[in-house]
Amino acid sequence: MKGLKLVVIVLVLVAIGGGLWWYWRYSTLYPSTQDAYVQAHVVTVTAEVTGKVTAVHVTENQRVTAGDPLFDLDDTVYKNAVTQAQAQVEAASEAMGSYTKQIEAASALLESATIANDAAQSQLGRVQRLFNDGSAAQASLDQARSAAAQTESGLRAAQAQQAQARAALVANRDTLVSAQAALQTAQLNLDRTKVTSPVDGWVSNITLREGTVVTAYAPLFSMVDNGEWWVDANFKETDLPRITEGQPVTITIDMLPGTTLTGKVGSIGRGSGSTFALLPAENASGNWVKVTQRFPVRIELGSTDPGLRVGASTSVRVDTTGSTN
Repeated sequence: MKGLKLVVIVLVLVAIGGGLWWYWRYSTLYPSTQDAYVQAHVVTVTAEVTGKVTAVHVTENQRVTAGDPLFDLDDTVYKNAVTQAQAQVEAASEAMGSYTKQIEAASALLESATIANDAAQSQLGRVQRLFNDGSAAQASLDQARSAAAQTESGLRAAQAQQAQARAALVANRDTLVSAQAALQTAQLNLDRTKVTSPVDGWVSNITLREGTVVTAYAPLFSMVDNGEWWVDANFKETDLPRITEGQPVTITIDMLPGTTLTGKVGSIGRGSGSTFALLPAENASGNWVKVTQRFPVRIELGSTDPGLRVGASTSVRVDTTGSTN
């Protein structure tokens, strides 16, 4: 009887030892953690211009697609700015035609003055030669000199007029460019009074109401982007040597019983969670106790949204036995 009891005890101890060894081996090959949470990009919605809210088109937790209207702002001031800018552009455009005609007139006047000056200079040269030969009187020479001086003065005046017309055209061209830029800015601000969804996702934490005056770029509410989902899992530092990028991962989600997702290790954090905390832990030398640190491991999900929620608790298990992808 005693021998039978001894055999039973030995078998029980062997079973317990075998079970412990199997659990240790399984934990080594398949490191897991329950310190893991579903994540997605959260986009902060703001207005890009200041104004009073005239309409809100969405409600809390509403699903929207990119480009769907979210809310509108009073656009009266911005419409007036567009009208004013359009008037400035039209005025500058009309002035361009006027200055172009002035340049054409100044160019014609310059051409006429140049011809007259050339003729007067030629006449002066002939009279000068005749005077030197004694065939022309001093009065004829003086008259030719006076005519040449007048035409030269007229030529300079025509040149100055043409230069002035060209300068005015350049200045007006700058004015037109500035007016066109002001019109584009005014139109852009007018368009921004209609705020649309930047992504596909869900409206979250919205308290915006009609009549509220919002300031440009002030946070108003959030949107959960449905474009990409992942899991941030915090593994013990003793597990990290066996975890590499690309290893397959199995994920179970507490809020979705019976649902199992698959994924792979996307990246491993370069710092522990406490490293980036607002107030990192400081261990005094007198009572220091070694604590196993945890490092964030990003898990890329291999399936699309099965009803996921940001921040949902999950359990993650990494398969370190297979090859990486």
